[in-house]
Amino acid sequence: MQFSLTARLVYVISAVSIALSNPTGERLSHLATPSLPAFPLLDNISIEDLQVLFDNGSLTSVNLVRDNIATKDKMNNTAGSYALLGAKASRESSVVLRLRDAGVVVLGKATMGEWAQCRSRKASSSHGWSAYGGQVLGAYYPQQDPSGSSSGSAVAVSIGLAVGSIGTETSGSIVNPAEKSNVVGIKPTLGLTSRDMVIPISLRQDTVGPIGRTVKDAAYMLSAIAGKDSFDNWTSTQPYETTPDYVKSCNHLGLKGARVGIPRNGIDFHLDDSTKPVMDAFETAIQTVRHAGARVIEEANFSSYDAPSFARNSSIVLDTDFVAGLSNYLSQLATNPNDIHALSDIARFTRFHGQEHYPDRDTYVWDRQLGRNITHESSESWTAYQANLFMGGEQGVVGALDRHKLDALIMPTFAAFHLPAIAGLPIVSVPLGFYPAQTALRMNLKKTLVSVAPNIPFGIAFVGRKWSEEKLISLAYAFEQRTMIRRQMRPYIRPTFELSDQLEPTEETPYKLKVQYRAPAMDRPKLVYEIMLKTISRLTSLRSWVRSIFSVNGSLF
Repeated sequence: MQFSLTARLVYVISAVSIALSNPTGERLSHLATPSLPAFPLLDNISIEDLQVLFDNGSLTSVNLVRDNIATKDKMNNTAGSYALLGAKASRESSVVLRLRDAGVVVLGKATMGEWAQCRSRKASSSHGWSAYGGQVLGAYYPQQDPSGSSSGSAVAVSIGLAVGSIGTETSGSIVNPAEKSNVVGIKPTLGLTSRDMVIPISLRQDTVGPIGRTVKDAAYMLSAIAGKDSFDNWTSTQPYETTPDYVKSCNHLGLKGARVGIPRNGIDFHLDDSTKPVMDAFETAIQTVRHAGARVIEEANFSSYDAPSFARNSSIVLDTDFVAGLSNYLSQLATNPNDIHALSDIARFTRFHGQEHYPDRDTYVWDRQLGRNITHESSESWTAYQANLFMGGEQGVVGALDRHKLDALIMPTFAAFHLPAIAGLPIVSVPLGFYPAQTALRMNLKKTLVSVAPNIPFGIAFVGRKWSEEKLISLAYAFEQRTMIRRQMRPYIRPTFELSDQLEPTEETPYKLKVQYRAPAMDRPKLVYEIMLKTISRLTSLRSWVRSIFSVNGSLF
């Protein structure tokens, strides 16, 4: 795709050194591979701001994609492992092609939990860690656990290193990092977005979705990436020929007249001594939903919530799917310098390369997977999958929705993702609140990250039937606009450079970026160029920096 001069200049404006966002010197490690050697700081710019800048109807955004989504350029696609460093995909993923067609500039790859947290037992690893990308840290407390595995995707958006990002979710990997970074995450219905050329965990659970600072930004991205794809047969199940415009679902009155339910038994199972602040905020949110005109049905419970069966069946499905899906992805590589063709090759590489931090970070999950004497096509795997569908559907979310004639369920995000994961159902998570000042610290199992602490965010999830994204976005947007929780707390690490600071405010519209960009169309390239020069003047080694910008990725310039 050829970008206009204005789009190229905005890309250069975005490419400000990451050090400017990190005055404390702490490495947040949100970005695994840049498409250029520096990164954006776009803390208060929305997709609509960028549309105004270009005065067009296209998406026009600057985004990150997770480091398991293949691009056909100079960026690596590693899933966080040195085993795939230098390997090149035979084609670009369909999701990235859709983003580029929509006008998105892909700034780089976001760091993720290595192999989507599918390598080590929990006590041996940590959310957001990968050998190649390092440890992602949340931005709301020192050494914060960012949750996983789309960790870098969420943190980068939260502090303004990109307007939006694309993550993947097998079970919680979009919505959990989103809630811990005080942003919006959409886990789409299985089959709404293509998984083509995405390093997989489970063909029967994986989905690709957006992370944005607002519901509307996430809706813009979802509209861009959703749709049928001949490379992913699961997308053929979509019930419509033309993908909905999810931005049109952003309705301030979206909660009025809606019927939403609370599956208390599905929430209570996950409560512990750290969740009281979350539940207090959730009870307040229920009143907000009622005051917005929704009918709230208490005790809209799941008919069954068998945690041991869930764990057993999910383990079988994910283990057998990963072995088969990984081999399929590796077979499509155009170059494979480490001669990696199967999970056994990756396990061997990991154990004999010190950069992979073995045995401190063990390979327990792989050992279990390789030890199974069944495949994803075996009757045992199929039976486990069918049991999951029933548990998540009729016994779980869909059953509760149907019995009470509901539009959606609402739950704290930490309790919401399990059943939708195994049933392929959609979730929209939005900010709900923050742990209060007196909160006692809690560490992760490895004792390396802070999981619970003052100011760490948490979210509320809207869960629905398959293909109900329009309704969920409408409900989530109405809740977001009534509460504006995200604005109540700033990250303790923030960008020190704002694009809007480079514009002169007016008395009528002080520091309103959208209005400032409302220059005559013929003057906009000049305006952007002037901002670019001010931006570059903040950097050192100007000549070499500019040279590197224009030489790394020739397809853009």
